[in-house]
Amino acid sequence: MPFNPGVYRMLDAKGDALYVGKARSLKKRVTAYTQVGRLDERLRRMVNETASMEVITTHTEAEALLLEANLIKRLKPRFNIVLRDDKSYPWLMLTEDHAYPQIAKHRGAQVRKGSYWGPFASAWAVNQTVTAMQRVFLLRSCADTVFANRTRPCLLYQIRRCSAPCVGRISEENYARLVGQAKAFLAGRSATVQRELASEMEHAAEALEFEHAAAVRDRIRALTFVQGNDVVNPASLQDADVIAAWQIAGQTCVQVFFVRGGRNNGNRAFFPSHTKGEEAGEVLAAFIAQFYDDKPPPPCILANHTLAEQDLVAEALSLKADRKVEIHVPQRGEKRAVVQHAEINAREALERKLAESAGQLKLLEGVAQLFGLPTPPERIEVYDNSHIMGTNPYGVMIVAGPEGFRKAAYRKFAIRGPVAPGDDFAMMREVLQRRFTRALKEQGEGAPAADWPDIVLIDGGAGQLSAARDVLTDLGVQDVKLVAIAKGPDRDAGREWFYSDGMEPFQLPPRDPVLYFLQRLRDEAHRFAISTHRAGRSKNIRQSELDEVQGIGAARKRALLNHFGSARGVKMAGLTDLEAAPGISKEIARRVYAHFHPGVRMEHAS
Repeated sequence: MPFNPGVYRMLDAKGDALYVGKARSLKKRVTAYTQVGRLDERLRRMVNETASMEVITTHTEAEALLLEANLIKRLKPRFNIVLRDDKSYPWLMLTEDHAYPQIAKHRGAQVRKGSYWGPFASAWAVNQTVTAMQRVFLLRSCADTVFANRTRPCLLYQIRRCSAPCVGRISEENYARLVGQAKAFLAGRSATVQRELASEMEHAAEALEFEHAAAVRDRIRALTFVQGNDVVNPASLQDADVIAAWQIAGQTCVQVFFVRGGRNNGNRAFFPSHTKGEEAGEVLAAFIAQFYDDKPPPPCILANHTLAEQDLVAEALSLKADRKVEIHVPQRGEKRAVVQHAEINAREALERKLAESAGQLKLLEGVAQLFGLPTPPERIEVYDNSHIMGTNPYGVMIVAGPEGFRKAAYRKFAIRGPVAPGDDFAMMREVLQRRFTRALKEQGEGAPAADWPDIVLIDGGAGQLSAARDVLTDLGVQDVKLVAIAKGPDRDAGREWFYSDGMEPFQLPPRDPVLYFLQRLRDEAHRFAISTHRAGRSKNIRQSELDEVQGIGAARKRALLNHFGSARGVKMAGLTDLEAAPGISKEIARRVYAHFHPGVRMEHAS
């Protein structure tokens, strides 16, 4: 083991990461794990499961910290503090590849030429900002294609949220001035913009252009409303993130407020997974390193706890941003008030989550009592199918537990068949057989027991229950409770019948909370099945017979469809017509013709 800084990965017998750590000296850090008597119970268990180890050396400890955060976020090891944040964040975009720039919400890679401002905590936050920018700066939000085809102003012009550059109601020079003011405002120079608008209003009034002066006055009022200062919009902060952690009962909520240009771009709560003994400073340090793995850090980060290795985290973020990033724990003044506000939000979000978990546990206890389970179920799996007259059949599985719906565990099953059109029993048998065959295989390879269901809920009646029971019996699965839920003769919600082995079919009282809970599980499976089926059907609709022709990629497919109008037109074309298509060589033309006309000799093709 080298003495260099770097990152080490502890792997189990299957090669999955148990823990990812960084070290100033790999040899000194890893040697500590060999002194098992000095480790706590959690680390002893981790070392016991470790079968092998991999290391990556880096130049500095700061580089090691960045690499560690990246690997933790990607591998999600069981023994690390893990931030589960797979959502992309929206940005505000001002395009720069058009004479009249567009203001719009943007997600994903920033490939289009333009200025980007953000990130924002949510789509709602960025939409609010776009609306405010329209009111103050009258910038267009329509797409370029809509802009090019307008013949008269749209409704946004009528309600004074656009200057209608699409139909020439404003010159390119004056529109560029609006864009410049908008950029200055987003950069935090709102006072400069306000002075310019005030000067413009006075000149218009002196020139007796009262209508123009009134329009500018309305823009000043909108600007004053947008830049109102309070604890949520602190005047002393320009570009900063306010991050506060609150801990209750071994769980942590981290609340993040995004402040850009002196304005609050919204906030979001996170619940990183960690062991109960982790201190708030340790959780915050791991959270911040992972949080900025895929987004640029601001120049200033305000926190409510001193971070573990705070100087190192700041150095790593500065290295990532290629400029100085400071981390502060303010003790007084306006910045302290902002951090306290974030702290209150973190506490309230965690209290809500714990209250929801307590309510969820009570419902799970009701399910256990209803179906004779020894303990409240940790994992409930619900299955459903969706198809239209047997076409594009899909089966789905959703998962719920003490923390609510576990969407990362949802699964889709494209029915392989052969299945007769509309044979729901056969579809259910295939889905369950594939699910539990794989589960048994993974269990034999040492997969965690958490992936094994306590109860399986099926949308259907006695027939579906029988089909499911046959599958599990054939596979030797005995420890899973099977329940089928069927709507009554009139398919009325609230009058469902429940079927389970060893019990007579029964109904629950219409206002029973457990009934509502089971309905919600069934409805979520139904929603997921329908959305999966629609996505699969749309994918098939987009497919073409040309996809089956060897050597035909997206460009040649597009050239053929543009030339002949449709796949049918390509299919009916003669060899000479195919050879005349732009971008299609004689060899490709012969290959396409041979695919649609097997057995026809080329010299007979026309």
